[in-house]
Amino acid sequence: MTSLSCLAPSLLPWPQCKSGFSLSQGPGFASSAKRNRRVASNPEAEEESASGGPRLHCDEAGADGLHPVTVGCRQRRDHLESDTRMKSKAHKRIWRVGLISLGCAKNLVDAEVMLGTLLQDGFEVVNDPARADALIINTCSFIDAAQEESVDTILESAAFREAHRRGQALVVAGCLPQRFRSRLRDLLPEVDAFMGVDEVPRVTEIVREALAHRAARLCTDRSGFDPDREGLRDELLRLHETDGNGSGADLRFRPADAPAAARVWVQARPHYIPDYATPRFRLTPSHYAYVKIAEGCNHPCSFCIIPQMRGSHRSRPMDDIVREVRALVAEGVREINLISQDSTYYGLDLRPRRTGPIAAPDRFRAAISELPPEVPTLARLLRRLNALPGEFWIRVLYTHPAHWTEELIRTIAECPKVARYVDIPLQHIHDNMLERMRRETSRAYIEDLLHRIRAGIPGIALRTTFIVGFPGETEGCFEALLEFMRRVRFERAGVFLYSQEEGTRAARMSQQVPAEMKERRRQQAMALQRQICREHNAALVGRTLRVLVEAELQARTPLPVEVRSWEHGLVRDGAKHEGLAPGRWMVARSEADAPDIDGRVYVRGRLPVGEFATVRVVGHTDYDLIARPA
Repeated sequence: MTSLSCLAPSLLPWPQCKSGFSLSQGPGFASSAKRNRRVASNPEAEEESASGGPRLHCDEAGADGLHPVTVGCRQRRDHLESDTRMKSKAHKRIWRVGLISLGCAKNLVDAEVMLGTLLQDGFEVVNDPARADALIINTCSFIDAAQEESVDTILESAAFREAHRRGQALVVAGCLPQRFRSRLRDLLPEVDAFMGVDEVPRVTEIVREALAHRAARLCTDRSGFDPDREGLRDELLRLHETDGNGSGADLRFRPADAPAAARVWVQARPHYIPDYATPRFRLTPSHYAYVKIAEGCNHPCSFCIIPQMRGSHRSRPMDDIVREVRALVAEGVREINLISQDSTYYGLDLRPRRTGPIAAPDRFRAAISELPPEVPTLARLLRRLNALPGEFWIRVLYTHPAHWTEELIRTIAECPKVARYVDIPLQHIHDNMLERMRRETSRAYIEDLLHRIRAGIPGIALRTTFIVGFPGETEGCFEALLEFMRRVRFERAGVFLYSQEEGTRAARMSQQVPAEMKERRRQQAMALQRQICREHNAALVGRTLRVLVEAELQARTPLPVEVRSWEHGLVRDGAKHEGLAPGRWMVARSEADAPDIDGRVYVRGRLPVGEFATVRVVGHTDYDLIARPA
């Protein structure tokens, strides 16, 4: 995708850059039930871009004189006063738009595309909602907690608008309207437009219509927003409709039922995927980026709603991805994070004479072996990217255990730019659970695969996720999972509580596990994983590591304690807090640490931000390492 971030390359100081509440940690990394939020903002320079692009301005610089790129936290929406302006004739009104992105990295890329499109079309992007003419909330609906945060954000934004800027248009985008498209308009009359995941490239048209809708609404409706409307939030959280399985009407151009009703721009089955030509304004720090290589999912997992929201798997052409990565590396990006719903399935939908999706491991391996050389696969893509000039890491996220091949293992081992890191969600290990989850793998298959990965890629770090409390999970099933964790000793792991999502097979299963038992099991699993992580870290003391330097740690910033993610579960719990000695510290990541969800390396001294460095490990905490420049 064409990135606009090169117009003002910079890095957000660490406490704000690690946004999240999971895919992002907020300031101080405080434990919070709210997570995965990014508020759009960007660096600004006094002079207009020589390329004729946006005019960028900055009110203040961050640590080390660096200008913030993103800010990601619910509590600090007004952290910056920065904005980005497009060139415009003096007589033309410049509309200001703000954006809050919730959820995963794939949702973040959608948000970046929306911002890039709006900037290209003459809008100004602001991160202070009191200054925005329109506010977009890019929602997540993956599990009940994500849906709750989306609902809360919509209601909070509507209340904020009523108090501070009644003329502001409110646009709700992403997975929530995709999933509940025919009901949200009645439940949320305050919203001026709803847009699904296929409508990302039409964001300008939708925002303009939302602005007109809000203006017309104000002329006829003086009643205002009632944030205490009885039962509204509870009713929104009880939404049980999912009609995205190919049935259901296409509501993209559905006319309003009443003059004040917002339009719903949603297609029942999404088909969109961005390409290199798509405008994009990156919201990550300047040294790493997410590259979406595919969209949608073909897997039949009984607990997951994603295929119904995101549609079938569809891959980008390999040449298009290579072109994007080449441009990002030229901008100074040092880490390319490849993302999709199932990265290991990349390219299989582009094979000739395909008759449908392939899920089972044996059928997948057979299909891979028969592919002509011109059909892309993940292994072929990695070799192409590894051959690009420059110093950078390539990190593969979201692999499925059913779709690993010997060629992929050899490729990672033979490509020095590919991080020795595997993100491979397993969800469980007991055969009964795997069957009920419809994971297409068995315990014997998984154990053999992990053995082959570790044997074939020396030094590999394994990251996985598990679901506890799935329907039918007995104490025996759970004990089998704990035994597996003790024996395999994953370097990184997160634990989900099973979320009963309406519209999925698992939601209708008997033997639902009580909430208290699910939480007890998660705590047990996390206590075990915390001990395993501490032992892994202790073994690294005295070794040298290559790290990517993120930022200077501010003296007032506490270390992260708890990290949660919609896609990675609870990835670090309330472990013992261990502070750092006074002095100058840098925050870095090793090959074994993906952005936002994994550990950190705290380095005593000063190192260039956004560059690689070699450090010697001198200590550790439960999840993080302490080091000095080597």
